[in-house]
Amino acid sequence: MTPLPPGSTIGILGGGQLGRMLAVAAAQLGYRCHIYTPDETSVAADVAAEFTCAQDDDIPALEKFADACDVITFEFENVPVTPLNAIADRAPLYPPASALDIAQNRIAEKKFAQSHGGTPAPFAEVIDLASLEEAIKQVSTPAILKTIRMGYDGKGQVRIKAGDNLETCWDAIGHQPSVAEGFVTFSHEFSVILVRGQDGEILYWDTPHNVHEDGILSLSSAPAPAAILKHQDAARALAAKMAEAMNYVGVLTCEFFATADGPVFNEMAPRVHNSGHWTIEGAITSQFENHIRAICGLPLGDTGLAAEKVEMTNLIGGNAEEWQALLSDPANHLHLYGKGESRPGRKMGHVTRLFF
Repeated sequence: MTPLPPGSTIGILGGGQLGRMLAVAAAQLGYRCHIYTPDETSVAADVAAEFTCAQDDDIPALEKFADACDVITFEFENVPVTPLNAIADRAPLYPPASALDIAQNRIAEKKFAQSHGGTPAPFAEVIDLASLEEAIKQVSTPAILKTIRMGYDGKGQVRIKAGDNLETCWDAIGHQPSVAEGFVTFSHEFSVILVRGQDGEILYWDTPHNVHEDGILSLSSAPAPAAILKHQDAARALAAKMAEAMNYVGVLTCEFFATADGPVFNEMAPRVHNSGHWTIEGAITSQFENHIRAICGLPLGDTGLAAEKVEMTNLIGGNAEEWQALLSDPANHLHLYGKGESRPGRKMGHVTRLFF
């Protein structure tokens, strides 16, 4: 493991707020960032040294981008995997493309977790109306129908209740290959956020308790209550096994439900994660800095809490317009992502509070 020296260029695939916060963390360590995204406007590019606007499957543009980078990472798990093969020998990619491949397919993701001892919610693959009918018989109702690929923050999902017209539900999902998931009874939602270095060292942040509204993360707080902490060891063990199996480098997040029968695996995100935004002020080393440290071959930083308690609240849609009131409280740490237009369901920023 040869550390990448300051002054080197880190390529980031994706141009959203996660890339923005990664670029800020990289700059603090003396690195330059080069953003690659098909979006003409990019909040990550606003704080980066270089910006390439090109399609994800534009091989010549990807090759030119890779040749300008010393290491490449991503802030968005739906980057197409196949075009990345064209740049595999031009710059190291961390985390590996195999992690993207697994995370982009909900069926593969659940089976991968199962193969390492994890327990997902009951699920069945759906490819047409007939298989949806069979799937609902298998997982029962209430259930949720999710597209196998794409979809996040509640998008690409349809809830199914007893007696619902399944043909209508199939139409609502756009006849896309999907997975039907049975509901589980749970007391809390939480995530395991770990970082794995190039040398295999794994560190964990405090487990956050996550609260969602309308399918979008609203609040993350740490430390978590006892009802979550009793599941922490088992959840961390699964996340570590998955990271090691993928030869993972960087920050990995796995989301879980706390149930009477133990932690139920929901999904993994092979990147820095919204439920870890509190680590910027709330941990000794943030998830963003440690991701940069990991992919650059640097020693990992301390992941311990910087306060007795930390809370992070997402600013969604018009909530970000309250920035002046939020700043009037000196205890608030406000982060606005620089997005021009606030829309319902759009993450515009977050605010973090530390309690001592």
